Amino acid sequence: MASFRLSLAWMPLVTALLLVSAQSHALQDPTRPSGFRSAPAEPTPARAFDLASIIIGADRKVAVINGRPRQEGQTFEGVRLRRIYPDRVELIDQGRVRILKLDTLPQVRSSQ
Repeated sequence: MASFRLSLAWMPLVTALLLVSAQSHALQDPTRPSGFRSAPAEPTPARAFDLASIIIGADRKVAVINGRPRQEGQTFEGVRLRRIYPDRVELIDQGRVRILKLDTLPQVRSSQ
């Protein structure tokens, strides 16, 4: 009788171990060769874009990116130009927002 009570005390632990073991086997891909380890995903390097100028008029906005005029909403090289501001532009690149800022020009001092 005492051995029966002792075995009942271990039953929850044994059940939990069996469930964990069954779950780990259920998550393995049966088509993957044994000993195979998948390589970690390498992030795609960010592409370089050159913002040369921004022109904002009464009826349109244009940003010169990589030497070509671009307008809001335009897609180029897999990137969408989301918004043009007076000093920067917002791009959507691989689902992420990228901001390109205009380089500040050197200040010119008067010689007077």
